[in-house]
Parts: sequence; C-alpha cells; structure tokens
Amino acid sequence: MEFTIYIILVPMLLFFVLALGGRWLGPRTAGIIGTAGMGAAALLSYIAVYKYFFAGAGIGPDGNYLTVTGFNAQWLRLTDSLHIDMGVLLDPISVMMLAVVTTVSLMVHIYSFGYMKGERGFQRYYAFLSLFSFSMLGLVVATNIFQMYIFWELVGASSYLLIGFYYTRPAAVAASKKAFIVTRFADFGFLIGILILSYCTKTFDFGAITADNASLAVRTMEGSSFLGLSSATWAMLLIFMGGAGKSAMFPLHIWLPDAMEGPTPVSALIHAATMVVAGVYLVARMFPVYLFAAPQVLTVIGYVGAFTALFAAIIAMVQTDIKRVLAFSTISQIAYMMVALGVSGMGGHAGEGYTASMFHLFTHAFFKALLFLGAGAVIHAVHSNEMEHMGGLRKRMPVTHITFLVACLAIAGIPPLSGFFSKDEILSAAMEGDKVLFAVLWIVAGITAFYMFRLYFRIFWGRESETARHAHEAPAVMLVPLAVLALLTCVTGFIPFSRFISPDNAPYALGINWGVAGASIAIGIAGIALAAWLYMRDSERPQRIAARMGGFYKAAKRRLYIDDAWAFLTKNIIFRRICAPIAWFDRHVIDGTWCGIANVTQRTSEAIKGIQNGRVQAYALLFIISVLLITIITLFI
Repeated sequence: MEFTIYIILVPMLLFFVLALGGRWLGPRTAGIIGTAGMGAAALLSYIAVYKYFFAGAGIGPDGNYLTVTGFNAQWLRLTDSLHIDMGVLLDPISVMMLAVVTTVSLMVHIYSFGYMKGERGFQRYYAFLSLFSFSMLGLVVATNIFQMYIFWELVGASSYLLIGFYYTRPAAVAASKKAFIVTRFADFGFLIGILILSYCTKTFDFGAITADNASLAVRTMEGSSFLGLSSATWAMLLIFMGGAGKSAMFPLHIWLPDAMEGPTPVSALIHAATMVVAGVYLVARMFPVYLFAAPQVLTVIGYVGAFTALFAAIIAMVQTDIKRVLAFSTISQIAYMMVALGVSGMGGHAGEGYTASMFHLFTHAFFKALLFLGAGAVIHAVHSNEMEHMGGLRKRMPVTHITFLVACLAIAGIPPLSGFFSKDEILSAAMEGDKVLFAVLWIVAGITAFYMFRLYFRIFWGRESETARHAHEAPAVMLVPLAVLALLTCVTGFIPFSRFISPDNAPYALGINWGVAGASIAIGIAGIALAAWLYMRDSERPQRIAARMGGFYKAAKRRLYIDDAWAFLTKNIIFRRICAPIAWFDRHVIDGTWCGIANVTQRTSEAIKGIQNGRVQAYALLFIISVLLITIITLFI
C-alpha cells in the first residue's frame, strides 16, 4: 500500500502551491485547487480503508489485522541503535483516522466556499487548511513517536495560524497565542517523556515499543525509579501531559474555548477530528505500554478525564455564546474518550474501553463537525454568536434546523443515532471498570443532553429576535456538507466497529448492555425534557433558577474562575516574580558585564592607539625604554 504516502504529500503540495502562488491565484481558483486536492486525499484514504479492511491487505493468515508499513525511510541517525524515521504506519486505528480526518477536512473545505466568501486572505486561509490537514495526517500515520512529535508540533503551529486568521482582531491574536503557549508547556512534558522512554528502550519505533505486550518497555524500565515511581510511570505520565494539553484536559483546557475566535469552519476542523483528538490517539497508540508497563497511569487518565467531563459540562450549561457551548461540549466528550481508555486496565476485557474510545472518536467527529458547521450557518445568517440574537429560526432555516437537531440527538445519546452506540460502549466499560467513573459519566450524559437542547431550543424555538427576522437559509455549498455529515451521523453507529478496532488487532464482538443503555437513554430524555420545559417557549424560569443558584451560577459563567487563576499565576507570579527578576538580571548583570568589558576595551584602545603612529623614531624609543625596564626588573628580582 505504498500509495498511502500520497495521502500526506497531496496536502503538503497544496500548502506550498497556495502559500507561494496564492497572490497570483483568484480566491475561487485557490478554493477549487484546495478542495480538489483534499478530495483526492479523501479518495485515496477510502481506497486505503477498502484495501486494508476488505481486500485482505491488512489481514493476516490468522484473521487478525496486521501492522503494515506503507513507506519508511531513515531521516536522522542519532546513535547506532537510535534513529528517527519518516514513514507511514497502517494499522486499524491509523487507517480509521485517515478516513475521518480527510472526510471532515473535505467537508470543511467545501463549506468554507460559502462561509468565507469575500473574506480578505481567502487564499491564505486555504493554504493554512492544507497545512493543518498535512500535519494531522502525518501525525496519525507516524511510524515512531519522534515522527509523531514533529507533526504534533506542526499541528500546534498550523492551529496557531488558523485561530489567529483574523489577525487584525486583538481577541483572535490573544487566543492564538494562548493556544500556542499552553500547548507548548504540555508538549515540553511530552518531549521529556519521549526522551526517557527512548533512553531506556533504545528505540523510537512504535512497533518495537508496543510489541509482545510492551515487553521491551517492561523489561528495560522496571528496575529504575525516581521519587517512588518507576521510569515507565514517569515517562507515560509526561507523555500523557502532552496529550492532555492537545486534548484540553483539566487544567490545560483554557485555550480551547478561546480558540473560537478563529473562523467557524476552523473550529469544526480543530474540534471534530483533528487537533483535540490527538491526545486520545496518542494514548491509544501507546496503549500496550500504559496497560503493561504503567497501569497506574491509566487510573490517573480515567479520573482526570472524568473530572474534566463533569467540569466542562457544568460550564457549558450557562454559556451564551453558541460556539463556546460547543467548545466546552468538545472538552467534555474528549474527556469521555479518555475515561474509556483509563478504565481499559480496570478488569474485564481490556479492549472494551479501548474500542469504545476509538468508536466514540469516530462518531463524535461527524456529529461535532455537524454541530459546528450548523452553528456557522446560524452565525452566517444572524451575524452574531450570542443566543439572545437568535430564536425561532426553524422556519427560516429548515435544513440547518433538521441537521442540527440530528447532531443534538446524537450527542445526547438518543437511539438509533451514532452517539448512542459509542456512548453506551463507554458507559458499559466504565461500569465494568469503576463504578465511581460510571456514575460521573452517567450524570454528564444527562447534563450533555440538557445543555445541547438548551442550545437547540434557544436557536430554533421561542420568540424571534429582531436580528433573526432577517435570517435566511445558508447557500447550497454550505448545506451539502451539513447533509453529508447528518447522514454519516445517522448510519455510522450501525458499523460493527469492534470487528475492525481492538487493542490487539484481533476482532471480537461487543454487544449493547441494555441495562446501561436504558439508564443512559432515560437520563438523556430527562435532560432534553428539562431543557424543553425551560427554553422551548419564552419564560422567566431560567432567570429565576439562575437567581436562586446565586454565586455558583456566576462562578460557572466565569468558567469556575480557572482562567482567572491561570491569569493570576502567569501575570503576578511567573511574569512579575520570576520572569521580571530574570529579565533584570539579564539586562543589568549579564548584558551590563559584557557591555562594560566592551567599553573598557574600546576606551583602552582609544588611549593607546596613538602608539601606532608610523614613526620609526618613536618605535625605537619605546623599544629602548622597554628593554631598560625589563633589565631593571630582572636585576632587582
């Protein structure tokens, strides 16, 4: 399957063409080139899926799925045994991610034709989309952890460019810097974890590290420890730190809501199938090492994920900016996936949580992209992100209304839509692994249904605002991606996902646990009913409840003051107490010392340059005086 290298090279080529030649291309031409190229990459991805899963290219004689190297070349040799390769690794999760990333990216490319029409920098926008897609595709097919880290940083750089696309807006510039800086802190931990892991195992290669139940990592890292934890635990904790930053886990979540300052199609791309799921994909890729060499880290992942899911869901209930509601929803859903991976090491079949996590990653990509693109259609119509400027839009935007409702039902876990099937598998795995985590996720499922239908009813029901009266349906080029994603949301739940994705690449069957599913459906319906009672028609009930909640409501509105805490920590402690003294020392002591040496040298040279006057008599006199001084000194010594 050597052709798979072109899935990555096509977006890379598009970036260079659009970035370097964009000034000579018209906006429409640049958009067509970018979209056509992404369509070609998507087609190649679908061919790879067919060949790998159905044409036998990825199936071994024993019926299990193989890990196939589509392409591999040594890039940099560090030692005799340690080298960095660049290549394409094909296994069930990377092939699945190829299809997901290219599909969502293609839908965003098509949708952007209508949404970004007339925007300054249209060619630059499509160039950045191509760079982002190239970076994410390179990440998911990496053959080794250092190649993944390289593309990981490229994803961060390209997201910085996209979030800050409206660079004339101070809020967009601040959001792009916030995203870049927060994820850099996390990525520093990721890099240290990679160095610890590679130092012990003497390899970066995923195949060697994870083979035979991660026996290499277990054997080489079990004897060393630091502060009571093994080197494997430290390495995998630090690697998870990198994943937590990209996937916006608490307390590194603060960049994601502010990333909404970018164009709405960018939000769909970042939140659905690319940047934010990179952390989940990283843990899944290293899952054998977590399970066999550092199982206690999986427990940490599970509890961090559960807290993040609940934390983000509570904040989403009171947000009024529709994109920020969806941003906190993304944080909560990604945390769901992390919990599923965390409980995979807690009894039962280790593959249930792992498979459920990958299944939810797959289904979430489509319905979350649909939610963001539907929100973009609404914003495009009313020219505002605030719910108070919306209302009653179901009659004026019927297609957007129906597709948005499909996505809301899916994320609420209502059958037979895709979110029901993947969320049920996560809850079943949590029930098998840890009852506390199950209870938290079950409560979060109800809160999710509530805040999503609060969003739905406030946009499409109730009284029309003055702005909404002039709204109209989005153009066809924006509606086609909505329809495609709605269709995928309806059908992807019926895919026998567990036949294709499992931690040991061995197909096995998962069934619906109707006890868990029934409880999930019940609390989802309860959340929807509560949202309907409060928001389907205009009433003062929400205001009265908010007043009774008092300080908690205000705290949730302010994101439970976590952003304020980070601002205080960075400005008053890091910048003023640490960085400012270091900067003063650097300017006055370090720079002052060297500047002083330079000044003394310059003045000395000015003082003695008269000696070099070109007069032979003066040189002879100086020579005689020097000889006499040396002779006198020698005699007395």
